[in-house]
Parts: sequence; structure tokens; C-alpha cells
Amino acid sequence: MTLTPEQKDIIDKYVKKPEWRVAGKRADFNAIGERFGVSPVVARVITNRGVTGEKAIAMYLDGGWDSMHDPALMKDMVEAGEIIKEKLSDNRRIRIISDYDVDGVTSNYILLLGLRRTWAALHGSCADDCIVVDYDIPHRVHDGYGINKRLLDAAISDGVDTIITCDNGIAAIEQVRYAKERGLTVIVTDHHQIPFEESDGGERVYMLPQADAVIDNQRQDCEYPFKGLCGAGVAFKLIQYMYRICGIAESEVNEFMEILGLATNCDMMDLVDENRLYVKYALESLKDSRNPGLNALMRLSGRNEKKISTYDLGFLIGPCINAAGRLGDAKQSLEFLLERDPNVAEARARELLAVNNERKSMTEAGARHITDMLETATVNGEFGQAATLADKVLVVYIPAVHESVVGIIASRLKEAYTRPVMVFTDAETPGILKGSGRSIDSYNMFEELNRFREMFTAFGGHAMAAGFSIEKERLDELRRKLNEAAVLTDEDITPKLMIDVAMPLAYNSIELTEQIERLEPYGKGNRKPLFAQAAVPVRRAQILGRNKNLLKLQLDTGYGRCVDAIDFDPDTFVNNIKQWFGEDECVKMLNGQPNAVVIDVAYYPTINEYMGRRSLQMKMEAYNKGI
Repeated sequence: MTLTPEQKDIIDKYVKKPEWRVAGKRADFNAIGERFGVSPVVARVITNRGVTGEKAIAMYLDGGWDSMHDPALMKDMVEAGEIIKEKLSDNRRIRIISDYDVDGVTSNYILLLGLRRTWAALHGSCADDCIVVDYDIPHRVHDGYGINKRLLDAAISDGVDTIITCDNGIAAIEQVRYAKERGLTVIVTDHHQIPFEESDGGERVYMLPQADAVIDNQRQDCEYPFKGLCGAGVAFKLIQYMYRICGIAESEVNEFMEILGLATNCDMMDLVDENRLYVKYALESLKDSRNPGLNALMRLSGRNEKKISTYDLGFLIGPCINAAGRLGDAKQSLEFLLERDPNVAEARARELLAVNNERKSMTEAGARHITDMLETATVNGEFGQAATLADKVLVVYIPAVHESVVGIIASRLKEAYTRPVMVFTDAETPGILKGSGRSIDSYNMFEELNRFREMFTAFGGHAMAAGFSIEKERLDELRRKLNEAAVLTDEDITPKLMIDVAMPLAYNSIELTEQIERLEPYGKGNRKPLFAQAAVPVRRAQILGRNKNLLKLQLDTGYGRCVDAIDFDPDTFVNNIKQWFGEDECVKMLNGQPNAVVIDVAYYPTINEYMGRRSLQMKMEAYNKGI
């Protein structure tokens, strides 16, 4: 797509370039480093993550099972445990109904196997013999999100006594009422925010479903100290408590840790407190997983099991498990996780990979369509019907896309434009649009949408993400109201590149890098440490790799020494150098000749291991023209 000068000006005006900022949190870094045996640099990074106080720092660096919070602290946990124990003892049928995404499928997995194990303990039997606990998952297109009348009627027809929801149910006021009227016992487990209405005086009135027990760490009356669990985390806590009251060693719940860590990472929960430990355990467990499906998926994806990262969870394994629920039936993903035969598991893994490749193609096409639409739209100062880059809240409609990928597209657009994004497409029901939203830290999407909840035919979510349905004719009204109500400033929608320490490249060492690696795993809420140095001479640049997609630089650290740095967008780097320093200087740099190329570089230190030799190598995260 070729942009006109006017369109380029619009993009330059409304799409902010990242601002480099050095974190300014203060503490006695020398004292922290001495107390915990780390460099003051590492102590500064820990402080920048908001981790303060000896107990919190100790948990961050060396936390283990003893650092986990007691599940009994959750509101209604004891009541739910008593109900489930009685139902299992009496062989009453229990059906688990989850969401269709990774968090929902893994929540279902944990509850299904955990409750079957509990039944076996109560009856002195084997979990494989349990037939009283089964599952169901709504179809994304035909059913939509959460429990509904069709699922409940099917459960009643099958002789089910008790419904347990996971990763859904907290907003199912009418559905739970219907289930109770039909004689079902209902236990809700969820992690989403509690719906509320505001009184004339501005007081919030929270609305809970009238279930037999409602376990949600977001409840205002819940004393559980950590509010950041995903749906699988709440399910895990319920199974932990069930094992406790049914005489099963609580350590047995560790078998679910890799699944829980996967869900925590893929549901974009903050990697703090317990969540950080779950993901840390998951990465270790996946190196030698006992799950045939996960092993097959990692092998077919070409991953090295010796070094599993949060990237593998969030961008390789998770999307494949998500794909079935997006384009087909999420039960396919649950059956994949439950499969014990390695050959069958590999076949299922291949199916999920194929579905995910189809999903990726659809996502790319949809994101490209909306990007082209936004970047070619005219901004005339008046609020029209079509979304433009002048909007602080992007509300866009794209008819020719599968409803299952609108959330991924919204996430892409949020990253590109640093503002809340809601993407809508046509639902199966004529005249209805289904949508998904992703937000930024300074915009609580759930609360902002809740102000206009009467406009939606369905709505739920949390601060950073939401799902919803609306009548097509009301979409423009929604866009207008959300933008009129938004108090986002230019500061809010300007991306920030947060530097932990302005640190010369020469200060790095293998020992310091090993200490920095103790801060893993990285992700939302525990970003990768970032360091920066200004005015770094580039001694040489090489473009490597079969596809010429690897840039290797030799950066001058002073005193006649250089350190290697890598980047994965060589074309953009070369074009920038030509623009900043001219063609001749760029050619000299590429040939390793003396040149005038100087850059400011933001980097992350790594250890490169090759043929038994370990050396420092910087991952270049960002760069600017140096002075």
C-alpha cells in the first residue's frame, strides 16, 4: 500500500513514536544486592518491577510451594468443597462447563482430572473408572461465550446433578437462575470482574449469580490475597482444596502445574506473586513433560525442550490449543490434552497445527485490512461514522473475517497504535455484531464498557480485555459515546520504552547476565530487563541466515573492544542507517571498514553458547540515531 503525503502526515501526527525513559524508582540497591546476593544492577531491576520488602523479594527470587496462598481463603471455597465432596460420595453426576479459549480448556482439564482423582480417593477406586464427572464446552459460533440454556438443557437430559463452571459464569445471572429453577446445583468458578450497576449516588452495586457457591477472586468480599489468577488458577485452587479435604496429598496437584502455567501465560495474566511461580514451574516441567500431546506439539514446532520460554507458551503452544476453539470445536483441544497414546497425540497435534496455520492466515488478512483502512482514512476534525486514527478509542467493524480472530486482531492493533481497540464482525444472528476488545494500562475496558452496558446484548471481561455483542445499528453510537467519555491523554497513548538502567555495554559480564536470568520468566507484569547506552559506534554489520533475516553487529564498547549484538530486522536497520548517515557510510559499515555510524542502543544481555564456548551477546531491542 502506497500512502499519500497527507496520509503519512496523519500517521505521524496520531501514531506516537516510542519515548525512551529510564525508570526512576529509588531504594538502597547496594543493601538489597548484599542481602540477596545479587548485583546492585539486578536489585534496581527488581525494584523497578515494584517488588519491595524482604518477603516479596525472597518470593520473587526463590519462591516455592511454601509461598503459595491457602485456597481456603477464597470466598465460598469451603462451601463448594463440601458440596462437591458430598456429590462425589453419592455418585451424583457433575458436568464441567468451561470457556473455549486456552484458559477455559485448561481449567476444564484441571477440574476434570482433579475431580476424577477425588472421586477415586473417596471410593477406593481408580480415576479411570470415574464416569460421574464429565465436561462440555460451548461452541464459539453456535453458542457464544459461557453457559447457556442449550448446554443446561443437555445436562438435565443427561441426568447431570451439578454444574461447575470454569473461566466463565460470573456474569451468567439469568443462566444460573434458569439452572436453579430446573433443579441443578451450580458452582461458579471464574476470575473475571464482577458485573455492577451504579446507583444514582455513584455507589457500585455488584451482581452475583445466585449459585450454590461462587468462587471468584475478584469478589469484593473475597479475602484471598492475590487477585491476579486466571480461570485455571481458580480451578487449580479448588482441586488443591478438594485434595486437602479428601485425604489426597496436596503435592499431587503439581501434575497440573505445566497446564496452569500455560494458561496463566496465554491469558496474559501478570507474572507476579503466584503466577510467576506457576509459569516458572511450567517451563521446568515442560522440559520433561508427561503429557504426550504437549511433547508432540513442541517437537513438531521444532522447539528445543532444554530451553522452553514464555514465548513458546504464548506464541507456539497456546495458539494451537486456542485454534480449535476459534475455528472449530474446543473439545478437540481438550481431547488433545487428555490423550495418553503418543501416536494418537501426535496426530491430534498435527491437526491443531494445521488449524492454527489457517487461523494465522485469517488474522494476517484481517489485521492488514483494518490497518489499511485506518491509515488511509481522512481525518477532518469532525466525528464521522468510520473509525480514524484521531480516535482515542478505536471501534472498528470488519465484515469479512471469522469472529474467532477478532480478539487477536484487536491485540495487534492495540500494539500498533497504543490505544484501546474493539473489533466487531457479523454474528450468525442477522443484525448482531460480535466483538472483542484489548486495552492499555490507562484504560479499564471493563469499567468503561460497563458504563454503557445497556447497549450490549452480551458483555463480559476485565480491565485489559472484553468480549461483547451489540446490535449493528448501535455500533456508531457506541463508538461516539466511548470516545466522548474517554479521558485518555496523548501521554496515555504514547508508547514507552522503559529502560531499567542506563548501563555501558562494557559493564556487562557473564556473571551479571546469569544473575539477570534469575529474574525469568518474563511476560506481562514482569517485563524483560532493558539497558541502554548512548552514542555507540558500530564497527561492523553483517546480514546472516538462509533467509537473510539476522543482523549481527559489532558494537564498540571502548578501549578497543567490541561486543556482538543481534537484531531480526536487517532491512529496516540498513534503511535507517542510509537515511541517517548516507549510503557511503552504510557500505563501509557493512564491509567492516572505519565509518561514522553511531547509534543509541537499548539492549538485553544474553549468553551465546557455541561449541562449548560461552560469550556475551546483546539482543538489540531498539535503537536511534546517535549523536
